[in-house]
Amino acid sequence: QVLLVESGGGSVQAGESLRLSCTASERTFSSYLMAWFRQAPGKKRDFVATISRSGGTTDYADSVKGRFTISRDNAKAMVYLQMNSLKPEDTAVYYCAADYRPRTGSWYISGDPDEYEYWGQGTQVTVSS
Repeated sequence: QVLLVESGGGSVQAGESLRLSCTASERTFSSYLMAWFRQAPGKKRDFVATISRSGGTTDYADSVKGRFTISRDNAKAMVYLQMNSLKPEDTAVYYCAADYRPRTGSWYISGDPDEYEYWGQGTQVTVSS
């Protein structure tokens, strides 16, 4: 079982940037498909970004394309979410998610939360106008 710990959340003004980090307690981190999701108060958990095991393939929700960048460092067992030009509607709790996929193609990505078995505790991001 992998433990995920997010960090980097906080309160910022619209237009500013934040970088979220997710640390995984797993030496075979490169076998894990990774993603970020977010959940605003009273709303369902939404897909934000996903990255393949190799890091070579990524995908984003339309609402964050061009502003957010997901990346990973398999040697450090970490995944990041660089968030630029933040908007008030980006306010949410952000969750890191992982799924063990040693036999899936290294290019595979998914924005479906049901495909992820492991979740972090979340980190709050608040953007004020």
